[in-house]
Amino acid sequence: MTNASQITLSLREWLEASTQHFMHERMRYVKTTGLSMPQFGVLMHLFHGGGCAVSDIGKHMATSNAAASQLIDGLVEKGLIERTENPEDRRAKQITLSEKGHTLIEAGMRQRYHWVGDLVANLSSEELEAVSKALPVLIEAFKKLAKSKEWDKYK
Repeated sequence: MTNASQITLSLREWLEASTQHFMHERMRYVKTTGLSMPQFGVLMHLFHGGGCAVSDIGKHMATSNAAASQLIDGLVEKGLIERTENPEDRRAKQITLSEKGHTLIEAGMRQRYHWVGDLVANLSSEELEAVSKALPVLIEAFKKLAKSKEWDKYK
C-alpha cells in the first residue's frame, strides 16, 4: 500500500508541473489579448464570481478602490466589462462581464486546457481506469478542505 508521504510527493510533483504549464499558457494567451495580468485577473474574477462592486474588485486584487476603478475604466473602454447601477443601491455601481469579455475568457480557457486531451490520449487503458477512480476522490477531498475552517490558513 502506498503511504501518505509518497502520495503527497506525487501530488506536489503533479501540481508543480501542471501549474508551470498552466501559468505559461495563461501568460501567453493574455499577451495575445493586449491586456495586463491585473486586467485579466479582473475579467477572471467576474467570470467566476459574477457581477460585483468596485470595492470587491479592489479586495480581490489587493489594491485600493481608486486603482481598481482605473483597471475597470480600461476594461470598460475595451468593451470587456459593463458598469451599471446596482439594483439594490442606485448610488453604487455594479461591474459585470460583457459578452465580449465572456467570449475572451472562454477562448482563453479553451487554449489553456487544450493539452488535457493530449495528456489523456497518452494514457493506457489501465492508467485511464486508475485516474478515473482516483480523480473523483481527490476532487471531493479538495472540496471538503475548501469548505473547512482548515482552508483559512491557505488563503
